[in-house]
Amino acid sequence: MEQFQTYLHNYVQLGVRVGVNLQPSQTLVIQAPTTALELVRLAAKEAYAAGAKYVHVEWNDDGLTRIRTELTPEDAFDIGPSLRAHNYDRLIERDAAFLSFVSANPDLLQGVDPDRVAKVTKAMRAAMHNFYAGLRTDKFSWSILAVPSEVWANKMFPNEPEERRMNLLWEAVFRATRADAADPVAAWMEHLKQLQAKSDYLNAKRYRALHYTAPGTDLTVELADDHLWVAGDSINEKGTMFVANMPTEEVFTAPKRGGVNGTVRSTKPLNYAGNLIDGFELTFKEGKIVDFKADQGEETLKRLLETDEGASYLGEVALVPHASPISDMGMIFYNTLFDENASNHFAIGSAYAFTVQGGKTMSKEELAAKGLNDSLTHVDFMVGSADMSIDGIAEDGTREPLFRNGNWAI
Repeated sequence: MEQFQTYLHNYVQLGVRVGVNLQPSQTLVIQAPTTALELVRLAAKEAYAAGAKYVHVEWNDDGLTRIRTELTPEDAFDIGPSLRAHNYDRLIERDAAFLSFVSANPDLLQGVDPDRVAKVTKAMRAAMHNFYAGLRTDKFSWSILAVPSEVWANKMFPNEPEERRMNLLWEAVFRATRADAADPVAAWMEHLKQLQAKSDYLNAKRYRALHYTAPGTDLTVELADDHLWVAGDSINEKGTMFVANMPTEEVFTAPKRGGVNGTVRSTKPLNYAGNLIDGFELTFKEGKIVDFKADQGEETLKRLLETDEGASYLGEVALVPHASPISDMGMIFYNTLFDENASNHFAIGSAYAFTVQGGKTMSKEELAAKGLNDSLTHVDFMVGSADMSIDGIAEDGTREPLFRNGNWAI
């Protein structure tokens, strides 16, 4: 128990001190499920110890989410998101930082009309457009951490004794986020340096495109003009470093909107809008998804791709070696925050402005001219495996091995 409390303290310390890197006199906004009361209290204490002016908590609840999705009249789907967006706009003006604790319930909306789920999700993304635009341009500090729940633990460890499942999930979360290290903050600083070395290498290479091959995958992805490979840390508008995702094992950049061709097959389940999408293939022509199929959740995938025009294009390409801490655990987390950091992945939808040189201050039109996609949505999906190879293609067409057998070849 004592060790658990130590790791738990380390975990919230990482979220506050490294994740959002809270500065003195800032407001911290904590978004969390109602099952995470103890964790939120610890995070609030840590925030005030770091000099927070105020800690504002926004609660969410799986039961209420399902009730609202099933029963809210369609003409009222935007009411809740609009109220939240108004509040967040004021908080952003006050230089708030945003720390989100998320939990996984991939079956939350199973059986709910997919059309309603899609409309509710789209209404939320549309109302919160300013907030998500701020995320994509590093306007403010934000970070996402996971909080285990019984539902999530039962999904991950169905064959373990019920009384052990939560402990096993917490152990996995602590290990993945380095909260179990002797000095977690120092461990994260060293890890970020290693990721930066990879992004520096790729930025020096200036590949025009990447070519992916694996079972079910043969895909060429052109990269945006003046693209930048980005590592785990970011710099906000005030010049403060933060780490948006904890854990993070990736380096990523922006694909060119019209430059993706071929087929890619997923390698891990995708938990999207309270439903699982699994065993799916996407076929691209001149950047657009022109065909798709899925072993599970095909209707949910269809609704995702119909979110808007940009939802049929890619907005992110991310590289993660198969031999990495989370992948080495041999677990499927049913939570994109973890699963994407065990696998090479892409994201359907909007690109991040900071993945092109000077992008943070560019207009939508200027970003589009560089090849960046725009959409209400941004959904990561996993494609990496021990069988994947990736070639970097230079401007003159020459190829260099970048990944072999799922791992870096550099």
